[in-house]
Amino acid sequence: MIRRPLQHALDELRFGRSGTLNLRASLPTAAEAVKRTESWLRMKQAEGAREVLIVTGRGNHSFARIPVVRDAVQRLLAYLSTRGVVEDHSEHSPGSFAVRLLPMTAAVRRQDAQAAPITTPALSPPTLDGLSTVTRDQLRLLATGTLQALGVRDPSTRFIQDEMERQCVQLAATLPPAVTADEREAALRLAIARALERLDDEQR
Repeated sequence: MIRRPLQHALDELRFGRSGTLNLRASLPTAAEAVKRTESWLRMKQAEGAREVLIVTGRGNHSFARIPVVRDAVQRLLAYLSTRGVVEDHSEHSPGSFAVRLLPMTAAVRRQDAQAAPITTPALSPPTLDGLSTVTRDQLRLLATGTLQALGVRDPSTRFIQDEMERQCVQLAATLPPAVTADEREAALRLAIARALERLDDEQR
């Protein structure tokens, strides 16, 4: 077994001095860990980092030895892999994850592709800015509920906005062609309401 000082030196060589986020040292709650990790990963991606290390700990000091921080961060990494931030991640040790970040240029291309109309222009989603307050509130409720179901209890404003946009694109792609923008938004509101009902049923 590699001793800790040597392992630390090898990790520093691989990930760089600033390429490690040590959550274990500050003993955060799961919600705090998720918020801090998301912000840090976005910052490292903007800096051009390609591979980073997140140390969560094994949960040995948690109630019933349940690794709540580790599990929450793992769910976050899976989610961010759908948001153009994380390319892939793997267990580096029982208490840490090695994370490869998607380059910003590739992330932009992926988001553009996800936002592209799937069939005809009639199915393209309205922008969030073009939606009514009622529709945006419905989307926010759906986004928050979806993130909570994933274990993200205190998502950042950016996190919620990303999920609102994802839900908008995903639901709009299922809508029938509409003649006017008002008809399209009405159909979107109905789709959001049905999604909220499904989410509520799943959480019961």
